[in-house]
Amino acid sequence: MKTGVFTLASGRRSTYYIDARLTTMSGAGQLLVGEVCYDAIADAGWRPAFVGGMTLGADPIAYAIANHSARLRRPLDAFTVRKEAKEHGTGRRIEGGLPVGVRVVVVEDSVTTGGSLLAALDVVERHGAVVGGVLALVDREEGGARKVAEAGYDFRAVFTAAELLQVPPPA
Repeated sequence: MKTGVFTLASGRRSTYYIDARLTTMSGAGQLLVGEVCYDAIADAGWRPAFVGGMTLGADPIAYAIANHSARLRRPLDAFTVRKEAKEHGTGRRIEGGLPVGVRVVVVEDSVTTGGSLLAALDVVERHGAVVGGVLALVDREEGGARKVAEAGYDFRAVFTAAELLQVPPPA
């Protein structure tokens, strides 16, 4: 976590920045993220066949969960939601072979207002998948979780910003 003045993807200004990618894209972080997110999904009782979300933040989380699940011999596959349809090939918004009618958990690295998460949920549902739950690695506690829940989704977060703000910075 960095402190200072930052403009977030939502356009909001913040005195701290959580760059989850420093963890989710490291080898050791992949192991931890895969385990804690898989456990959160299991604890919620969602039982998806696929996990994924909006590129780029959700990608390493979904892949870590898929990897962890395969090592447990309880495989979940991953998918990626593109921000825009490809202008070549099949023009898909979703990559990863996500079948219609399958149960999924949509994941996100950090939720502030919930805008990109709700956009990913819309694409996934228009594709024909069934959303069993929504999991964020970090809830910044700025209204996004409430918006996602108000839209009818079962939302959970592994960590909150308040919890992370209590952790002393590395020496």
